[in-house]
Amino acid sequence: MVAALELHNLSKQFGKHQAVNQLSLSVPPGTLYAFLGANGAGKTTTLRMIAGLLQPDKGDAFIFGSSILRSPQQAKQRLAYLPEDALLYSKLRPMEYLEFVAGLWNIPAARAQPYAQQLLEQLNLWTVRADYIETFSRGMRQKLALAGAFIHEPQLIILDEPLGGLDAAAARLVKTMLLEFTEQGNTVILTTHVLDVAERMAQQIGILNRGRLVAAGTLEELRVRSDQSGGTLESVFLELIDQSDRDQTVSDFL
Repeated sequence: MVAALELHNLSKQFGKHQAVNQLSLSVPPGTLYAFLGANGAGKTTTLRMIAGLLQPDKGDAFIFGSSILRSPQQAKQRLAYLPEDALLYSKLRPMEYLEFVAGLWNIPAARAQPYAQQLLEQLNLWTVRADYIETFSRGMRQKLALAGAFIHEPQLIILDEPLGGLDAAAARLVKTMLLEFTEQGNTVILTTHVLDVAERMAQQIGILNRGRLVAAGTLEELRVRSDQSGGTLESVFLELIDQSDRDQTVSDFL
């Protein structure tokens, strides 16, 4: 089976700061994969390189076997990327925005319109379809941006803090939507600072620290790695970060 996402020694440096350091991993189709790490750990930089928005210094990312560097058009056709603060066009209405995004993907209007309506209804935005986006709250904008990520029916969606700005009801709606998406055989890669969300939703978890992948696997595998049998993801995460920092201190000393 071809991996939905495969990273080979992905690296990125900004000046003297090594943001991502030789990151390698493989994510099978149908997986919800959570990237966890403190601010500055390299999560967003990694997502931007996967999405083709940032050129890696070394390494490559493969979307269902297609290189984001050598075959970017083919790779991006199966990919959607939603940044934490997505750009929306305030002077458009929701349906106009989704039709605009669909047009960028060369999706015929006859195909895009019914799916756009379905997405707006699913995300409880259909009742405000006549309103301009500039009148929307942050949470409403976040849901509309998510609809824009879904409109070309990608097989892999990459989300940077997708639950930011959402109230409890909207967050639950989005979580249900993402889980249903993976149950259909599609793949979600997300970052989140809300560890209990990752604990409940993610089948696979990767922990980044100082640009390195310090641990990856199921929650149970991470518990074993951290000697935290039955521990919460929070306790496992903190222990693995602490182990990584201690190892790095020894390495720097040597």
